[in-house]
Formats: sequence, C-alpha cells, structure tokens
Amino acid sequence: MIVPGGGISLDGTRWVHCRPGFLLPVPVLSRLFRRLFLTRLTDSHTAGQLAFCGDLAGLRRREAFVAHLAPLKRKDWFVYAKPPFAGPEAVLAYLARYTHRVAISNSRLVSLDERGVRFRYKDYRRNGRARFGTTTLMPNEFIRRFLLHVLPNGFHRIRHYGLLASATCKANLARAKELIAAPLPSIDPATEHDDQNLAADAAPDRCAPCPCCGGRMIIVESFGRGGQPRAPPSPQDAVKTATP
Repeated sequence: MIVPGGGISLDGTRWVHCRPGFLLPVPVLSRLFRRLFLTRLTDSHTAGQLAFCGDLAGLRRREAFVAHLAPLKRKDWFVYAKPPFAGPEAVLAYLARYTHRVAISNSRLVSLDERGVRFRYKDYRRNGRARFGTTTLMPNEFIRRFLLHVLPNGFHRIRHYGLLASATCKANLARAKELIAAPLPSIDPATEHDDQNLAADAAPDRCAPCPCCGGRMIIVESFGRGGQPRAPPSPQDAVKTATP
C-alpha cells in the first residue's frame, strides 16, 4: 500500500502535511498485529483448519489451545518498520516491477520443443554467476506455474482511493500540486512562440462541429509544449484537448 504523506484539507484551501512518525506508530501497529494474528489463529482452530500431532495433540481441545495462547497476549510483539535505504523512489520502482509486468518476460524464454519449455531464471540465494541459470519444465507444469500469477475474475491488481480515486484523480492531483507549490514544467522559450501560434490557429475552431456526432466542440483544457497532458499524445507535443 502506498499512502501520501499528507492530504488536502476539508475546505480545499491548504495542504496538510503528515505528522512525525507517519504512517502508524510502531507500538500501535505491533499491538494491532498481535490482536489480529491471535484472533485469526483462534478462528482457524474453531473451524478445524489446524492439525496437531505428537506432543501437540492435546491442543486439539479448545480449552487447551486458548490456555496455550494466553501468555502470548501479554507479550510485546514487534513489527519490522523502518525507512527504505534508497528512499521512496526505490520502493515505487520495486512495486512497479511486480504490478506492471507479466509472470515471465519473453526475453527469458530460451526454447520450446517436445522436451518442454526452457527459460532463464535467477536464484537470489546464490551470488555471482551461480545466481543465473536455465531450467526446463514440461508444458503443463509451465502453464500451471504461469497461471498462478493470473488474477481470478473480479480481482483488480491495483486499486485507487482518496486523492487517486478514479472519479476525481485528475482534479485532486492538480489541486494538490497547486497547494504544495509544485514547480511548473519548464518551457523552451524558442518553442513558446510556436505554441502561441498554434493556439491562435485553433481559436476559430472553438465552435466547430464534432465530425462524429455533429455536436459543438468545446476546448476544456490546453497544454503547451513541455506540459503534462492527461492522455496521449506525448507531453512533447503541443496538444489541444477537446470534447463534443
């Protein structure tokens, strides 16, 4: 989960920065984790999802299991929470590698024949050249492992809330940048004159009919060269965004 270090005030007039210790104090998070973990463990025992063998067979009885967990409720639990070594940018880059790619890239596939699918892999438990190797899997096993990375129907890989909620994302981000005084993108003076000419040329077409539905075209936003458009084409081009 990625959470911004602040937010827009309720009246929309200022940016409220987070307090020290953001996001959650570690002692509070530790107690919350302890409660949730022990509660879910007790629920699993009640549902018969836990197996006890050998010396632990007596824990099958609910009374014995509850007594066994009682001391854990009085112990201090600790969660591992600390700033990343390379800063937030490294965290975003790490998450992006897993949220915006498939299970295996085509570049790692070596061959496919009657013996199976051969591909390259990386073993993080080893160092040096021993970390990289190749292996072969039968097609059905390769497909099974690949499908483990495919989300079930109804699941979304990424969800957005708050400032990034889909319905108000663009307006919220624009307002947030304004409130925290985000620097505007630099514009090349040599191209500024071209942008003005482009805007002048487009002005007479403000009320031109839409070629698809015939409705009146209204320009709702303009982007100069070097600006940040909301959708393709690329930011390097001067773009006029219009809707019928």
